[in-house]
Amino acid sequence: MGSNPEILEAIPHRPPFLWVDSIISFDSKAIVTEKFIAPDLDFFKGHYPDYPIMPGVLLCEAVFQTGALFMAKILQESGHTHETGKKAPVLTRIKGAKFKREVKPGDTIRMHVSLDENIGNAWFFKGKVVVDDRIAVKVDFGCAITETEPEKA
Repeated sequence: MGSNPEILEAIPHRPPFLWVDSIISFDSKAIVTEKFIAPDLDFFKGHYPDYPIMPGVLLCEAVFQTGALFMAKILQESGHTHETGKKAPVLTRIKGAKFKREVKPGDTIRMHVSLDENIGNAWFFKGKVVVDDRIAVKVDFGCAITETEPEKA
């Protein structure tokens, strides 16, 4: 599956570490994205090779990238331009991650992220990953926009 230009313009993540294929829906309070989990992904060779499942940390990353997309789209809609190479969304908090269902090769995951609160540069979200209409992961998290270039002395 090819990379979606809208996603590539919004967040700095790139294959093989891009965990969002498409944006399903978006409004000022929430975003839903989707990702096909290809059976030939390298991590399946080593993460329980006799019983391949997607690592929970990567499921969380898919939710976090969805949150970053939400931030980028909200900032774009409010007239803030995304300056590639200047600013990036960075994870600042993970709270209460719960893993409820396995994700296997060939599954399609759907990430649901809703905005809990935005205070200045801090964004707080509730997220979940759904597979086969059942929750696989739930996690609350926070992000901030940060400068990507080092400060000059």
